[in-house]
Amino acid sequence: MTATSAIARSRRNTELVLVVMAGLITVAAYVLASLGANAEIPARIGPFLGVVLGLVGIAHLAVRLLARGADPTLLPVTAFLHGLGYVMITRLSERLAGLQTLWSFVAVAAFVATLLFVQRPADLARYKWTFFFSGIVMLLLPLVPGIGYSVGGAQIWVRIGPINFQPGEFAKLALAIFFAGYLAERRELIAARTWKVGFVHLPQPRYIAPILVAWGFSIVVMVGQQDLGSSLMFFMLFLVMMWVATERIAYLLVGTAMFAGAAVVAWRLFDHVQTRVDIWIDPWSRPFGSGYQIVQALYGFADGGVVGTGLGRGNPGTVPAASTDFIFAAVSEELGMIGGAAVLMAYLLFIGAGLRVALRTEHTFEKLLAVGLTTIVGVQAFVILGGVVKLVPLTGVTLPFMSYGGSSLLSTYILLALLLRLSDTGARRLGEVPDQPTPGERWAAWRLRRSGRDVVGATTDETGVVRA
Repeated sequence: MTATSAIARSRRNTELVLVVMAGLITVAAYVLASLGANAEIPARIGPFLGVVLGLVGIAHLAVRLLARGADPTLLPVTAFLHGLGYVMITRLSERLAGLQTLWSFVAVAAFVATLLFVQRPADLARYKWTFFFSGIVMLLLPLVPGIGYSVGGAQIWVRIGPINFQPGEFAKLALAIFFAGYLAERRELIAARTWKVGFVHLPQPRYIAPILVAWGFSIVVMVGQQDLGSSLMFFMLFLVMMWVATERIAYLLVGTAMFAGAAVVAWRLFDHVQTRVDIWIDPWSRPFGSGYQIVQALYGFADGGVVGTGLGRGNPGTVPAASTDFIFAAVSEELGMIGGAAVLMAYLLFIGAGLRVALRTEHTFEKLLAVGLTTIVGVQAFVILGGVVKLVPLTGVTLPFMSYGGSSLLSTYILLALLLRLSDTGARRLGEVPDQPTPGERWAAWRLRRSGRDVVGATTDETGVVRA
């Protein structure tokens, strides 16, 4: 058994310093926001400091104990984004801040549980079809009468009793695991293109059928739920993973053309999509109607300028849905272009760290899963940030780790835990930390030894039956 390398030990120490810095930045931002709004230090600064440092401390301790070789960048970047988003939510609504606090505890608990129970990422590939069908069910759940309902024109919500959630946030994780498992198993057959149709060479239909089904369900999401953002995210997920698995750019080009055609059809068929495109092109044509949200966000960017109005001194509440879809506009108003650039760089660091995890692992399934999980965060961040700054049509998805929302926060922390587990597994294979047996493997070995002792100490009676 090899000892933990100096590199692995330094990663955990570096991570500790960075998460403490992220926690202190969050507390400082909270104090500055209160001073800017009320000219006084908040009375709850002590409990707030305890909660923030307690949450990041628990997350770091879980990584130190359960994933010692993991990348040291992912958790601190997440803590920074989550903390800054929480401060802005507190600025906008005390009620939502209280709910987000509760969801933060739940998300960190799910993070720890994922690290604890997912000891070998390769084991997830054995259940790829279970993840496939559960992901499809979650995608279609908002269309079920009685429990699914629409918000802002997109029917992506489910209400079961007092609980409201977005099942699509968890469907993307399930489908990422399925795509990774399926493509790892069939990528050579898909890349072979042995089926000839005229002058075109394609893979055998039976090998690409599940992927085409997934594409079909992404179109169902676009048409049935009228949610272009989620549909784009699901489709880009499987398109990028297909491209990485086969190393054929033709899949990327053909898939993009297929989705573009479906998007044009949706634009022609649905008023909701037409409105999104119209206000993207010219929000000033309806400044007090459907374009009001984008217009107010643009005013906020203008007011913020380079250095911002200062925390607590802006008016982010004038933007509808500022705590969810437009939280980046609120950050940019009070922290300016510098604060907005810091958020963008944090997402770039997260994406870079995720791709580094993929490069460091040798197993195809783990490599594809790391790419898929990183793609989810990258595409989702691009879609909503691009919509807020009017680079692409507004889609209404949440900004990972920053926006208010229990479903989004919970799913992204599970995603973070999976990435850290993949990173730790790569470090174990490289010998940077000891590859010790998991608790499940220890239990199985103990049972095997126990059964071996029972057999050795047993006797047979006159009928040949084994007796202890």
